[in-house]
Amino acid sequence: MAEHQIAYFLREVQGAADPARRAAAAKGLGRTGRPEHAAVLVRAAGDRDPAVRAAAAVGLGRLGVRQAAAEVLSALMGDRDARVRRRASLAAIRLGLDGPGITDAFARLLSDPERHVRINALSALEALGALGDVAAVAALLGDPDPTVRGLSRRLLYRFADDPAVAAEVLRTAREGKGAARVQAMTMVPARCTGSLLDSLLTGLRDPSAHVRTAVADRLLTVESATVRDALATALEDESDPRTAAVLLRGAGRRGDPRAAGPALRWLADSMAGPDAVHALGGQGTPAAAERLRSALDDTTLPAPTRAAAAVAVAEGGGWDAVWLLLPLLDDEDPALRTGAVDGLGVLVERGLRLWERHAVAWALTAHLRSGHDTWRTRNALHGLDQALPGVRRLADGASNGQVRAAALSLLDADGDTARQDLRRFVLGLDDPCEAVRYEAATGLLAWVEATGGLPPDGGPARARLARLATGDGSPRVRRAATDVLEALCAPSSG
Repeated sequence: MAEHQIAYFLREVQGAADPARRAAAAKGLGRTGRPEHAAVLVRAAGDRDPAVRAAAAVGLGRLGVRQAAAEVLSALMGDRDARVRRRASLAAIRLGLDGPGITDAFARLLSDPERHVRINALSALEALGALGDVAAVAALLGDPDPTVRGLSRRLLYRFADDPAVAAEVLRTAREGKGAARVQAMTMVPARCTGSLLDSLLTGLRDPSAHVRTAVADRLLTVESATVRDALATALEDESDPRTAAVLLRGAGRRGDPRAAGPALRWLADSMAGPDAVHALGGQGTPAAAERLRSALDDTTLPAPTRAAAAVAVAEGGGWDAVWLLLPLLDDEDPALRTGAVDGLGVLVERGLRLWERHAVAWALTAHLRSGHDTWRTRNALHGLDQALPGVRRLADGASNGQVRAAALSLLDADGDTARQDLRRFVLGLDDPCEAVRYEAATGLLAWVEATGGLPPDGGPARARLARLATGDGSPRVRRAATDVLEALCAPSSG
């Protein structure tokens, strides 16, 4: 049967008038033919129809005769038709062809207009352990296709120790265009920023906002009066919100007073607004503080800006910060609620005044009960002892498992009140919510490490831990339960 197929394919590929039939025969011959049929496919590679030439490349790749295929595939990789170049490059990869001629052929394909061909060329060069044309590979850092960009970056990293590669990457970081320059900048180590400094400063005026953003981000780490002046000037003139956000972020860190005016202009932008808030917060002036306070109630501002203002007001530590933030916990906008939670967390961490503690504890515990921002609220409550009675009630009876888990994690497993919470940790081992079981086991581990063991009536807890350690469906619960059992068996345990 195979001989009949081969004979049919030979007649078709050499004599059929229809190009589609010649192409199908070339592919079939590659699949069923023998090495001596390579010469027929080599002749088909010169067919006037590109579909037949592409099929001949496929057939040669399947037939596996490397010596016969090398020269013709190298030539087909320069074909005027993209389909032929693509099939020929794939066939060369399949056959594992190598040598200077093949390497040069793949290097020429680095600038091919067809993305699949560029991908094939980069993949082949990596497999060959060859770079080809370093300038062409570096140029592909700016390719519109993400796969091409990734492959070119990987190839350059592979040869990073080659002086020619290092020089080309540095040149692209200094003089490249658009995305290629941005990618090259990320490949230049931070210690080499000095050698880029002049080009970075001019890059703040680059036509590409993408470049300006990357340049500004790189310059934020440079401590220099010249750089600070250039960044301040760039911020004053910037029109792109992403670039402005980076510049405002740096100005906020430095507390640069020149950022006040631009920050006020960018407050209404959803992207740059939060960083504008940060820049205003770094001013430390009564005027800036008042603008941030007014931003909390300014519904014309985007929610991310108002949320950032909530945190900034807390960091400012004003006498009324608590009372400004508490009402925001009930706002309709989830972003603003989150900002209020984070701001109150800042105030809790820094230490509330005596008359503020119960109000904040009640409000944050109620917010935790609602199931909004569960773990953020948990973090904000950490260390606020006045919240413990309400937190214990949530650990005992909240309908939401995540809320029960968050409440349980706030209980002090090794402090003065730990004894009354031990029962909650033990009961939590049987909770249907995975997060509760995990927090319960974690709490018991803290108890054991603090006291040296479980109380005399802790037998049921050991049995429950043993079941979790071997049979729970959650890997982290099994690990936590195992950790408790191992701690109980340690020599120092009671």
